[in-house]
Amino acid sequence: MQAEQRTTDDTSKDAFFERIAKLSEEMIAVHGKDFSMGALVLGARWIAEGRVEPDRKDN
Repeated sequence: MQAEQRTTDDTSKDAFFERIAKLSEEMIAVHGKDFSMGALVLGARWIAEGRVEPDRKDN
């Protein structure tokens, strides 16, 4: 069961990484690398500061 869950988690995480990569490419194409990096860092900062905590199940 745990191996199956790990595979499901890996698949889910891979899908999010693909979405992040695509979004990053789109931001770079429109606004450049600095904007894209800044937006991603700002998002990480908000998460670290607890500003972004959607309802979710704990791992």
